[in-house]
Amino acid sequence: MAKEQLDILFEDNHIIAINKRCGDIVQGDKTGDEPLSEKVKAYIKEKYNKPGDVFLGVPHRIDRPVSGVIIFAKTSKALTRLSLMFQQKDKEISKIYWAIVQNCPRLEEETLTHFLLKNEEKNKSNVYDKLKHGAKEASLEYKLMTRTQNYFLLEVKLHTGRHHQIRAQLAKIGVPIRGDLKYGAPRSKNGGGIGLHAREISFIHPVKQELIRIVAPVPQNDNLWRELANQL
Repeated sequence: MAKEQLDILFEDNHIIAINKRCGDIVQGDKTGDEPLSEKVKAYIKEKYNKPGDVFLGVPHRIDRPVSGVIIFAKTSKALTRLSLMFQQKDKEISKIYWAIVQNCPRLEEETLTHFLLKNEEKNKSNVYDKLKHGAKEASLEYKLMTRTQNYFLLEVKLHTGRHHQIRAQLAKIGVPIRGDLKYGAPRSKNGGGIGLHAREISFIHPVKQELIRIVAPVPQNDNLWRELANQL
C-alpha cells in the first residue's frame, strides 16, 4: 500500500486521521470490499516495517457515501479512551460537518431536535417530531455558510451521534443532502457519494492530553465542493 493512496491528515504514535473519500467503507461489511481500516493497516505495516499483524482500532465511523475526517487508534490505550469519548455526551469531542443541499433552509441558523428510529431492514432512520417508542433523541445545529445559483452550503454541528442523523434531520425540514436518494434527493451525484463532508473534529488527545483539531479539505475531484469552499 503506497502512502499516496491515503490522504493522511494527522499521525503520531497513538492515532492516525485520514481524509476518507466518499465510497470508502471504514470497516469490512457484507459487500466484501476492502475497507479503509485494512488500507491503513497496510500503510502502517509498510512505513514502520512491522512484523506480524498490525493493531488498528476503530473508535467511530462515518457513512460510506460521506467524505471527510475519520480517526483510527494505533494503540489499545488510545482505542479504549477514544471509544469512551465518542460514546459520551459530555462534549469531549466536537464534530463539524459541511452539507450541500439544493433547497434553501427556512432559517439561516437553527437548532433541530427530533426523534430517530432506525429501520434495520432498510438501513434508514425514520424521523419524528415527538417521542416514539424505541426512538432516540437527535439534536444538531446548522448555519448557512454560502451558496451558488442552485446549491447551499450548511455547516452542521452535532449534539448527538445517531444513525444517519444529519441526512435524516435535514431531509425532515425539506433540505435533503445533494445526491442522497435514500433521504429524498431528486437525483444522484456525479461520481457517487453524497454532499456530506466530515469537515472538522476537535478532541483532547487520549494519551498526551493536548487539544487536537483536525480539518479535512473538501473533495478536490468535485467542482461544486471546490467552488463553495473557495467562497469562504
